[in-house]
Amino acid sequence: MLYALICTDKPHSVELRQKTREEHLNFLNGLGDRLKGAGPFMCDDLVSPTGSLVIIEAANRDEALAVANEDPYALAGLFESVEIRPWNWVLKNPEM
Repeated sequence: MLYALICTDKPHSVELRQKTREEHLNFLNGLGDRLKGAGPFMCDDLVSPTGSLVIIEAANRDEALAVANEDPYALAGLFESVEIRPWNWVLKNPEM
């Protein structure tokens, strides 16, 4: 099953995001084939990130939550909220 991790940064946290970015990227790359896609949400000015979208494969919601909680961004306290939603990849899914 695929899950979307919809993460919203705390206000005024760009510095914390930048400081933790390399660890975050290493963590995501370490997920291997379980990671289906990821990237930041941006402000309307397209300069400042405001959160993250991470699509992962997990056996269930608890496993997806564990991945979300292990993310270095989460451990650093970057996120104001994390929403975990089951996601069905219908269009342009390379595995179909």
